Amino acid sequence: MFEYIIGTVEYVGPQYIVVENNGIGYQIYTPNPYAFRKGSEREKVYTYLYVREDANILYGFKTREAKMLFEKLLTVSGIGPKGALAVLASADPGQIIRSIEGEDEEFLMKFPGIGKKTARQMILDLKGKFKEFQTEPEGLSVEAGENGERRELKEAILALEALGFTQREIGAVLPELKKADLSAEQYIKLALQKLAK
Repeated sequence: MFEYIIGTVEYVGPQYIVVENNGIGYQIYTPNPYAFRKGSEREKVYTYLYVREDANILYGFKTREAKMLFEKLLTVSGIGPKGALAVLASADPGQIIRSIEGEDEEFLMKFPGIGKKTARQMILDLKGKFKEFQTEPEGLSVEAGENGERRELKEAILALEALGFTQREIGAVLPELKKADLSAEQYIKLALQKLAK
């Protein structure tokens, strides 16, 4: 129903963001809410409307490719919206796709709620169905960004700044963060642990 919503990010929380558009605040669940900056105007959020008997729930993503991957994950038996969101929160879309194409069950089983049976089902249902992703569009590449920083780390830094941490504070924990290979959400959690000490 909705391809995307463009508006002002009014709230950023642990599970969802609120985007205001024309006087309406949309509650949108997203894999990494802290990738969005509170107060950001003209923010485009690619959305998926999940309809069930007792509620209509909006899920949102930074890129169209992440949304498309979410939709594909929903076609796998045993994976619902919450499970698909947890998978996308745990790894870069490119890593997820490569692990499915490479039949890497061990990697897939690292995701919350994904056991051996579901990992096999993901491979069975989705392998070979990512042709539209092969060009590595924006949002799928896991190559290092500027200054050698991975995209996930750059997202985490932006999120920490949005939470009010100074560049000096972030810089103090950055060397330890660079040693890890994590999702943006995991980088944020690790940074908060270090900053709390």
